[in-house]
Amino acid sequence: MIVALAAFSGAMAVMAGAFGAHGASGKAAEWLRTGALYQMVHAVAAIVATGLPRGRGPAWLFVAGGGLFAGTLYAMALGGPRVLGAITPIGGAALIGGWLWLAAGSLRR
Repeated sequence: MIVALAAFSGAMAVMAGAFGAHGASGKAAEWLRTGALYQMVHAVAAIVATGLPRGRGPAWLFVAGGGLFAGTLYAMALGGPRVLGAITPIGGAALIGGWLWLAAGSLRR
């Protein structure tokens, strides 16, 4: 399930990046590019992490955090309220947590 969600996340990142490059301008294009970059990196990280010992937990944080981080940026780029920007750091914290969890799990080996 995590690989399927990560793959879907990667596809969304490509779509958002393409829209940011060809269909948006200004701040909206910047939000789309930033969201796409973070979502893609963490989709790939989630797929890699699933194959590692103790990697499934961090993989879930990568997918959830990437979706929350990028999703709020995408929503604002498409005209959603800027108050959504207050939620973006929660997704970022999940991404950081995933990396720290992965590091801690690797050190315990």
